[in-house]
Amino acid sequence: QAHLVESGGGLVQPGGSLRLSCATSGFRLDSYAIVWFRQAPGKEREGVSCISSSDGNIYYADFVKGRFTISRDNAKNTVYLQMNSLKPEDTAVYYCARESDPYCSGSPDWARATAWGQGTQVTVSS
Repeated sequence: QAHLVESGGGLVQPGGSLRLSCATSGFRLDSYAIVWFRQAPGKEREGVSCISSSDGNIYYADFVKGRFTISRDNAKNTVYLQMNSLKPEDTAVYYCARESDPYCSGSPDWARATAWGQGTQVTVSS
């Protein structure tokens, strides 16, 4: 059974940083692309980033380019999202999910997610 558990969220001031972790189990992490989504109250779920199984294919949404960095450590079965220069509009619940194939194909699509976690809350406020 595939499991993904997000952690690392919290309350930070604008301009601060957080590092989210996605701990996985029950599947070969090096066989799947992993994506990060976020959802704020009253807004649609939106794709944030994707990393392919080989690390050769990475996607970032325009609203996080230059601020967020996605990475993976297959030996630790963990994917990370380093978030810098956080803005109030980054406030959301952040989810990691397993894609249905090893590749990142444009913006992440929730419909292609085959497993996901419960999310971790990120709040950016002064």
